Amino acid sequence: MRILWGIGGSLALCLGIIGAALPLLPTVPFLLLAAFCFSRSSDKWYRWLTTHPVLGPPIRDWNVRRAISRRVKWKASISMLAILILSAVFFDLRLVALQAAVMTAVAVFIWTRSE
Repeated sequence: MRILWGIGGSLALCLGIIGAALPLLPTVPFLLLAAFCFSRSSDKWYRWLTTHPVLGPPIRDWNVRRAISRRVKWKASISMLAILILSAVFFDLRLVALQAAVMTAVAVFIWTRSE
């Protein structure tokens, strides 16, 4: 079972790292999932992830205070707005309306968390 948790953690970590570069793919939820999976598979990988200088702080903030930093909130909001504008230019407006509804819900969730 530990192997499956390790594979899940590795996949989530890869998606989180990819999400750092792609505005549509979230980073922190995948990092949180990776930390969860690694906590069940390998103490070594869990410690590495949570103490990593770049990847660790959002995980620690969430674990300790259920908090999202203001910088991350702004970055996420600007990314969502940018991808929504690009979608409006290139795709059907019905799809963009659905996307806007989902992004609005995500933005409300993000901005109602503590900092």
